[in-house]
Amino acid sequence: MLDLTKTSPRNWLAFELNVLRRLKFQSAALPLCHTPALGLYLKRWDIRVAANDPLQSAWTKGVAEILNNGERLSADEVNVVLEDAYVPRYKLNNQALRNWFNETDSWWFDNVRQNIDRLQTPVSRAVAATIAMAAGDYVRTFTDDTMELRQPLSNVFRRLWTIQPEPVNNGQNNTCQNRNVDDFLAESRVDLMFLRLPPLHGQTHRSSHNRVAWREEWLRGGNDFWDAFDADQAGKLGMLTETKSQYLHLLERTFAIAGHIKTWAIAHLEDGSLSTQDVVDTIGRTRKVEAIYTKDFSELTGTKAVIITA
Repeated sequence: MLDLTKTSPRNWLAFELNVLRRLKFQSAALPLCHTPALGLYLKRWDIRVAANDPLQSAWTKGVAEILNNGERLSADEVNVVLEDAYVPRYKLNNQALRNWFNETDSWWFDNVRQNIDRLQTPVSRAVAATIAMAAGDYVRTFTDDTMELRQPLSNVFRRLWTIQPEPVNNGQNNTCQNRNVDDFLAESRVDLMFLRLPPLHGQTHRSSHNRVAWREEWLRGGNDFWDAFDADQAGKLGMLTETKSQYLHLLERTFAIAGHIKTWAIAHLEDGSLSTQDVVDTIGRTRKVEAIYTKDFSELTGTKAVIITA
C-alpha cells in the first residue's frame, strides 16, 4: 500500500511541464486536479483548462485559481469573512472541527465558514475558502510545544490575503468541476487529457486523504458525508481497490471513456505497488503508446516519476 506521508509529492511540476511542452494542444482536461499549480501554468501558455476533482476542497482551489481569470478579494470582503470570527455561539454548527482543532480555533473556522457564504460570487467564496484552508494548514503545523509561536488565525488570514498572487487571465473559458473522473471525462471536449494516476490503496477516502480530510469536513459542514462519497466513487478510478487487477480494470474502463480525446499524458508514480509496464499494457489495449518519460528520484524518495504519452 502506498503511504503518501513517506513518499514523494503527488506531482512533479517541472517534469510534467517539460513533457507537456513537447505536445501540441490548445485545451486540456485535468481529471484529478488535487492542486491547481499545473492548471495555472497551462493558463500562462494560453491553454483552455478544464479541471476536476472529486474532493470539494480541491475543486474549491481550482475555482479560485483556474476558473478565476481576474477576481480578487476586496478589503471589505475580508472584513465580512473575519467578522466576529472568534465569538462563540450556543454551539458549533460543525462539531467535526473539534477532531482537528482546539475549541478556540474551531469557533474561528465555524464562523468563517458561515461568513464566506455571505460573499456575493462563487469565485470570491472560493478564494476566501482557499485562504482559510491555507490558514488551517498553517495552524496544523504547530504542536503543543510550539503553539506559543503561532499567530492568531485572523492575522494569518489577512497576511495570506495580502500575498495572494494576481489571478492569471488567459482569455479562455476555463472550467472546474466536482465530479468523479469517468463522468467528467465522458463530457470533456479537449485536445489533451493529463491524468495523474491515483495511488493503489485499500483504504476509505477519509483514510487515504487523512492529511487533507479536515478541509473536506470544514467545507461540507461535518463528517457524515464520507460513506456517500465512497459510494459515489464505487466502480470508478480512485475507489478503494484491494488488488492490482481490480485497479487496472478500473483504469482500462477510464481509458475507454476517454477514447475521444486525441492526446493522453498519463502521470504515474512508480513506488512498487504498480509498475510502469502494467500501465503501458493497459493503455496499449486502447491505443498505441507514443513515448515514456521518466525522472528517477529513487535515491531521495524511493520512487520514480513516469509520464506516458499516447
